[in-house]
Amino acid sequence: MKVAAIQMVSCIEREANLERAHTLLAQAAEQGAELAVLPEYFCVMGQRDTDKLALRERADGGVVQSFLADAAREHGLWIVGGTLPLESPEDEHVLNTSLAFSPEGQCVARYDKIHLFYFDNGTERYDERRVITPGTQPVSFDLPSRDGHRWRVGMSVCYDLRFPELYRALAKQGADLLLVPSAFTRTTGAAHWEVLLRARAIENLAWVVAPAQGGTHENGRQTWGQSMVVDPWGTVAAQHAEGEAVVLFEVDAAQLEAARAQLPALAHGVI
Repeated sequence: MKVAAIQMVSCIEREANLERAHTLLAQAAEQGAELAVLPEYFCVMGQRDTDKLALRERADGGVVQSFLADAAREHGLWIVGGTLPLESPEDEHVLNTSLAFSPEGQCVARYDKIHLFYFDNGTERYDERRVITPGTQPVSFDLPSRDGHRWRVGMSVCYDLRFPELYRALAKQGADLLLVPSAFTRTTGAAHWEVLLRARAIENLAWVVAPAQGGTHENGRQTWGQSMVVDPWGTVAAQHAEGEAVVLFEVDAAQLEAARAQLPALAHGVI
């Protein structure tokens, strides 16, 4: 199955981001992708964190959800929409939500980001807890590919990557393809992004698809990029450093099965 990790440099205006996402999704479809994954915050990288509040959508529909459903139908793609802000039970907060759509335009899975980013090195400070309500449940869904294989796809977002217990929970649900749409900062990305993605692939003997924000944004934020696909042995199979890109690669079910047969570590856990 050919997958596309879509890298963006999202701006402040939602409609401009959706237009760019549409162009990149079309490129992915034209190049034979079956699954295209957009990065975290693909639809908005606001001037300030609270800008998300004005764009939050109800769980039963909204501008961004309609865009994703229409794009999936138009291009015959499975699309995972990085993240978008959904209404939260808490006032003045949103859920940072990743949604999966089938080629028929049906929403088949919803994952609310569990782990909320906090970082303060004295120069840069981020605290998602100020405006985001955390999710509580790991989520996976089934994706039947054109070659007849049924992939179990595990969902996660950005800072989740630092918590291996989430990915082991997804592996226990049968996940063999792990998605990590992200907006890693340039500082933390340079230090940890690749090694963490490779570790999650190795630990769970799974393919990892990680689309990212990658560049200097209109609001001044700098994101690391390096969107990539990692194979079940931990080898980086495809990547792109910075700027808009469609990172394509054919994920192979036979390669996955061979890795798990040679090193059946998932069956050897005792805790």
